[in-house]
Amino acid sequence: MTTSVSDTSLSEWQARVGQLEFERDAFIDGGFVPSNSGRRFASSNPATGEVLVEVARCDGEDVDAAVAAARRAFQQGDWSQASPARRRDVLLKIADMLQAEADAFALTETLDVGKPIRDSLTVDVPAAERCLRWYAEAIDKVYGEVAPTATGTLATVRRVPVGVVAAVVPWNFPLVMAMTKLAPALAAGNSVVIKPAEQSPLSLLRFARLAQRAGLPKGVLNVVPGFGEEAGQALGLHPDVQALSFTGSTAVGKAFLRYAGDSNMKKVSLECGGKSANIVLDDCPDIDAAARASAAAIFFNQGEICNAGSRLIVQSGIRERFLEALLEAARDFAPGNPLDPDTRMGALISPEHCRTVSGYVDRARHQGARVLIGGEPLTGLTAETFYPPTVLDEVSNRMEIASEEIFGPVLCVLTVETAEEAVQLANDSRYGLAAAVWTRDLSTAFRMEQALEAGTVWINAIRAGDMSVPFGGMKESGLGRDKSLHAFDNVTHLKSTWVAL
Repeated sequence: MTTSVSDTSLSEWQARVGQLEFERDAFIDGGFVPSNSGRRFASSNPATGEVLVEVARCDGEDVDAAVAAARRAFQQGDWSQASPARRRDVLLKIADMLQAEADAFALTETLDVGKPIRDSLTVDVPAAERCLRWYAEAIDKVYGEVAPTATGTLATVRRVPVGVVAAVVPWNFPLVMAMTKLAPALAAGNSVVIKPAEQSPLSLLRFARLAQRAGLPKGVLNVVPGFGEEAGQALGLHPDVQALSFTGSTAVGKAFLRYAGDSNMKKVSLECGGKSANIVLDDCPDIDAAARASAAAIFFNQGEICNAGSRLIVQSGIRERFLEALLEAARDFAPGNPLDPDTRMGALISPEHCRTVSGYVDRARHQGARVLIGGEPLTGLTAETFYPPTVLDEVSNRMEIASEEIFGPVLCVLTVETAEEAVQLANDSRYGLAAAVWTRDLSTAFRMEQALEAGTVWINAIRAGDMSVPFGGMKESGLGRDKSLHAFDNVTHLKSTWVAL
């Protein structure tokens, strides 16, 4: 059942915590099983430090079992050879069940990751459901091709599933990111082995139970919780995995490319780090609206977003007015109890990550950056995982704070005189995931869009999107695309058939 956030109080959400049951084992070949070694690891609530459950810690042997199950399922053909309409119906049933159990999934996500319940319930779970429905409805509408060959021949081109797809997903949007990998892979007829981040395994294990109840054949979906250097590496090196999709850090993305080269040259799609530039020019059409959107673009989800607008590049003519509006908007993101429906910013994923974020800010301050708001970890809350909205002014693009992905609620302010200087600063980064431009001049907007080295460029918007629009990066932000029909490129082969008539 789905409830309204505003209709459910903090005490009611807290009461539901005790009623929630978590899956604790891996999901392999249609059933929940402990790891082969018997080892487990703690999945904890970042907002309190409380251990929620001890989860199976999978390693190479468990990955071998999961991949073998996926391969058997693919070869048996109950799913891979089912009609697109049949696969559509099962995926739509899963989406219906996800919608019906939205409260449980949202609560699981909030407890496991520390994000506000208002976001889990109104953003994360609905986005996961939409993703499933979109690919379910798309798969029986993807046509093949007839190539323009000479008279006397017929050449067809069609998409075929690769076989076993591995997916490794991050902890910031566990359910949503999992669906962007699972939905196109399953819709195309593949079998999947997916590893959730060790910080956030619970919603994906819950989803495995739901998919089983919906009638997904056994072995088609396998979930192997564990650590990257164990389960993740094993998936990257496995010779029976034909494609691997990863979202996470650039360093790990590079490792998966090496694993593919060292094993079977599997297809690899990567959505990695970002340091997205948010460019606000003097002729910004609505300063207050742009300031509110810019604040949300860095402080939503505690700043733990790959395409967060973490570099504000503002033209000098409106700098002071814009910063005033931005700081006012930032104050709306005061951290609080994630189960409180009024909370807009929850906990960072762990005390270690909070210390990392704080370290970046401390070093920037010593290098000459000026803190306009925030800048110190919050005390007095349950766990050492709460960090306030932070804005740093007088930042140079040479500073670590402006070049490294912080993955926290920290905004760097850089001031420019011209649009050309703004583009130069924006492109002076090893990342190329996204960028935004705020201007009322259409010619300026499109000249800048053409010059910006980013997979997505927003004009008079930021962090907007739709399932129909591909998402991914350039440079060290990765390769391949999630979302849209282009995601099928990651999980299918093009197969040509030549017939002499």
